[in-house]
Amino acid sequence: MSERRVAVYPASFDPITNGHLDLIGRAARLFDEVIVAVATNVTKQPLFTLEERIEMIESATRDIPNVRIDSMSGLTVDYARERGSLILIRGLRALADFEYEFQLAVMNRRLAPEVDTMFLMTAEENFYVSSSLVKEVASLGGDVSGLVPDSVRRALERRYRSGGSAA
Repeated sequence: MSERRVAVYPASFDPITNGHLDLIGRAARLFDEVIVAVATNVTKQPLFTLEERIEMIESATRDIPNVRIDSMSGLTVDYARERGSLILIRGLRALADFEYEFQLAVMNRRLAPEVDTMFLMTAEENFYVSSSLVKEVASLGGDVSGLVPDSVRRALERRYRSGGSAA
């Protein structure tokens, strides 16, 4: 019997978008288990708490049986190794993404040569979608329907009506 193929998809998911969900679903078809690792990013001030982000992802992925949601901090390659994963999933939207993601993959490879990065191209309809852009549009009262799950759209509307703080 072969070993279970486990992939880790790390990101801040602040909030999860339909682009993220597309990648999660596609990765779930390729691997026995996909761990969506909600990262705390020291360079970003999140709109949603870690618990809120995990809850949103759990709600959006509940119909994908081989997806598990977890939180992580520290080095992604250490987290992957601890979970028995040799694959990191990363999404690419544009050339600018590639440069950053390539640097990240090379550094991760240096830190843990046994852990590979698999890049998945975003679906055409999500090419321009990012969590940052979604938050900006929502903060200005724009409609983000079709860019995020409905539960996330409602959470964004509530958050920005209440002043935009994560607490």
